[in-house]
Amino acid sequence: MKTKIIFVSLLIISLGLFAQGKKKNLYSFEVRTIDGKNFNLSSLKGKKVLVVNTASKCGLTPQYKELEELYKTYGGERFTIIGFPANNFLSQEPGTNEEIKAFCEKNYGVSFQMMEKISVKGNDINPLYKWLTSKTENGVMDADVQWNFQKFMIDENGNLVDMVAPKESPMSDKIINWIKTAK
Repeated sequence: MKTKIIFVSLLIISLGLFAQGKKKNLYSFEVRTIDGKNFNLSSLKGKKVLVVNTASKCGLTPQYKELEELYKTYGGERFTIIGFPANNFLSQEPGTNEEIKAFCEKNYGVSFQMMEKISVKGNDINPLYKWLTSKTENGVMDADVQWNFQKFMIDENGNLVDMVAPKESPMSDKIINWIKTAK
């Protein structure tokens, strides 16, 4: 009986250590769309994903046009973009999800998936962004969000690959070459 208890205890401890060691990736998260629907990021398996924090009242807001161009050109089975409105920088995204959606559609024809407004830094950072910005979480790099329109590049396996600074165009060679590089 004592041996059985020890065995079961060791098995439980081993399973706990295994679960702790499991590396997170993009597919570990569920978020909500700008329409309030749950969106499991594991549905993006097999695609390269550009994750971008956005804002409607920023000097970089015209990047929506380039993001949409990038999406129209390369989006599909191998690549997609997901946008996360955030109000972390000088209150440049004050609107509601409904207002943000209407703004994006009316002014930039945004057709890539927009998510609900979140926080991308600080004490209330969204868990996805905590993973994106922390090497202890993503295993690749520390990459605090510097400003609106910072771009995170995720590979087909859900792993963080790199980050592109906010001021760099979504149509930059770095991003386009990454998209075009075969799996």
